[in-house]
Amino acid sequence: MEESKISVPKIDIVNQINTELFQSINLEKLYAKRTTFFMKRVLDVVGSFFGLIIAGIIILFVAFLMKIEEPKGPIFFSQIRVGKNGKPFKMYKIRSMCIDAEEKLAELLSLNEIEGAMFKMKDDPRITKIGKFIRKTSIDELPQLWNVLKGDMSLVGPRPPLVREVEHYTEHDKERLFVKPGCTGLWQVSGRNSLSFNQMVNLDIKYIENLSLKNDTVIIFKTVLMMIKPNGAY
Repeated sequence: MEESKISVPKIDIVNQINTELFQSINLEKLYAKRTTFFMKRVLDVVGSFFGLIIAGIIILFVAFLMKIEEPKGPIFFSQIRVGKNGKPFKMYKIRSMCIDAEEKLAELLSLNEIEGAMFKMKDDPRITKIGKFIRKTSIDELPQLWNVLKGDMSLVGPRPPLVREVEHYTEHDKERLFVKPGCTGLWQVSGRNSLSFNQMVNLDIKYIENLSLKNDTVIIFKTVLMMIKPNGAY
């Protein structure tokens, strides 16, 4: 799939939200966790740096298989996602769908299998043979380590939403945008696609409320186990 060339203005989510409406996240307590955020960034830099070295070997092998299946298809796929405080950024993944996947999406929207502002389809016809494997093992997410190193994302955090998804967010849903999105998170290790959109949002808010390095470490450990023994990814 060709690299996204969409020009997206900054979505100033913070100024759009009436913080008095918040019932679940205490912003003062969240912003007071300066030491936690600093150490979280240190973990992100160290983890993503060494992770990219290991990921490079895996990506080379997957790229070889992809070229056998689709010789002219690109290896990587980039897409505009919404990050902390509604700031758009370009997220990188290994391409797991056919080249014209975005064009075919409109035909499949009516078959969405998850409620809320997100599209998921278990037997999505746009996914390639190699794509099914790398999605199930989350290998397609490995290039996001570059986003972590750059500072767009964190190793652990809420799933980075698409711009079109955020456009349908309620005030409650926007609470999940107060921290950097992550390569993995509480949603991913708690059922992933077997959960509804609202359940995902609530898990993200629970993660933010209980933000700590200890919880991040547990989530990373569980994620590694899930990559070895896939569960609920498609």
